[in-house]
Amino acid sequence: MTYKLSPSILAADITCLGQEVKTAQSAGADYIHIDVMDGVFVPNLSFGTTIVRGLRECTDLFFDVHLMIVNPIKHVERFAGIGADGITVHAEACDDLEATIDEIRRCGAKAAVALSPDTDIDVVLPFLDKLSMVLVMTVYPGYGGQKIVTRTFSKIAKLRSIIDERNLSVDIEVDGGVNLQNVEEIKKAGANIFVAGTKIFKGNVLENIRNFKELLK
Repeated sequence: MTYKLSPSILAADITCLGQEVKTAQSAGADYIHIDVMDGVFVPNLSFGTTIVRGLRECTDLFFDVHLMIVNPIKHVERFAGIGADGITVHAEACDDLEATIDEIRRCGAKAAVALSPDTDIDVVLPFLDKLSMVLVMTVYPGYGGQKIVTRTFSKIAKLRSIIDERNLSVDIEVDGGVNLQNVEEIKKAGANIFVAGTKIFKGNVLENIRNFKELLK
């Protein structure tokens, strides 16, 4: 299994965001995780299309765009058109999840679905063959710096088992509370893409990423 690190710029220094992304790339980051929050699906507001467009000029890394917004199907084409390589939508935010997945694929991006901690994996199982990734939220969406919800590990394990049984090439990403102390346990559960924000962008970014990458070999 190939393991990848997707640093979340939600925790980066906004005053020098482009440089933060370049530093992450030089340290070995595989993706850049961009959280888009609308203040409706989640209470907070964060990045939008302007940030994605601007950062696209700074790096050729895979843009892992996580839409924490209501009715995301309306915005898929815009994000895909400005450089989103992968677009993740929340199952809980979609009026028609399959149509939203199909729209992401139509626009040329890799489709992914996020599941909040209280959402059962059953909602995504009918569409696994259309997905590149499932994001299992290991905290509740909308806030950085939360403690990981460890009961989600069993969800990861169940999902990995089903993906393997169906012989599908679908990544499992985890987002929330990931740190150097719990990476191994999450790997054992079956995840292979790791989002981390605070534990990367607070302190020495180069050293933090390299420490993560050492554990993801």
